[in-house]
Amino acid sequence: MPLWLQLLNLKKVIISVSNDLSTDQRVHKVCIALSQWNCDILLVGCFRETKIPLERKYKIHRLSPVFKKGPFFYAEFNIRLFLFLLFHNADFIVANDLDTLLANYLASKLKSIPVVYDSHELFTEVPELAHRKFVKSIWERIEKFIFPKLKYVYTVNNTIANIFKQKYNVEVKVIRNVSHKNMVTKFDSKNELGLPTDKKIIILQGAFINVERGAEEAVLAMQYVEGAILLIIGGGDVFNKLRKMAVDLDLTPKVKFIDKVPYNRLMHYTANADIGLSLDKDTNLNYKYSLPNKLFDYIQAGVPVLVSNLVEPKKIISEFNIGEIIESHNPKHIAEKIMHMLSATDKIELWKTNLKKAAEVYCWENEEQKLKEIYKKVIED
Repeated sequence: MPLWLQLLNLKKVIISVSNDLSTDQRVHKVCIALSQWNCDILLVGCFRETKIPLERKYKIHRLSPVFKKGPFFYAEFNIRLFLFLLFHNADFIVANDLDTLLANYLASKLKSIPVVYDSHELFTEVPELAHRKFVKSIWERIEKFIFPKLKYVYTVNNTIANIFKQKYNVEVKVIRNVSHKNMVTKFDSKNELGLPTDKKIIILQGAFINVERGAEEAVLAMQYVEGAILLIIGGGDVFNKLRKMAVDLDLTPKVKFIDKVPYNRLMHYTANADIGLSLDKDTNLNYKYSLPNKLFDYIQAGVPVLVSNLVEPKKIISEFNIGEIIESHNPKHIAEKIMHMLSATDKIELWKTNLKKAAEVYCWENEEQKLKEIYKKVIED
């Protein structure tokens, strides 16, 4: 197709999130995919203080709300996002999660353009809303008002898709938040990363290491683990609490912390790990039915995993036999599982072989084809 015809057919798309754009790999992968499919992308987010450099091959814009958190932040952000969408041209718009949906939906109605909804989780069931009935009821009303009217919806796993379908009688596609194959071809060594060469590495990574994700129990388990260190990389509500726990329990030689780093850099650490942890609890429906992104990073890095007994992770571990499943969050039990995995030389070779098979199935290259079918319908709308 001639260049002038490509430019003529270029679709303008505005994609919005409530975060600062720097750590959301799912949204970044969608933006890249749409850019490759003849779309002109503008990603809109929220300016927050971050030490992570942001380099993107598409346009970005950060809103700067006065309020930084809580109900006033979400109210202000949605008002400003609505006005931004209203006065900027787009052929269609994409809302990521419930906290951007209202602004996108109203703008789509006023401008008569399609809106796509990418639901990353069961937003109304997050632990932050569990004891805030009034705030939770507001989000539930917003979801109940808009969701049945949506035409293009996709989410992160089959369990959540089925919940939405039963609740709102809307067809919901599944696009898993998996990693690219062979994203980094050459990894830095333990020496280059400043990691001990005489210790096994247990890694717990995540941009949002928050309450009820099993991080506290992972630290406590290190009291009973020998010959290994726990490497915690990322950020979140409990990050400072974890640091204090390590000091109070005299575990600083065994527990190391690294603040958020760019994704490519993170994968260097992941590839040097011997075990990857994903220990979310089932104390709320959002976590109970979640499929943590870190699991797929571990798979692509060839790292055996230790996961909670949750619906979606359990399916993958059982299907491919790539690690172990904990039966409880008792720190001693977690430590026993870790020590067993580190010493199970016969199983490690099998896990490594199976991880290669899992990596061929759970990769972004496969999910991208399904994503393309969704947006093909949107563009033809």
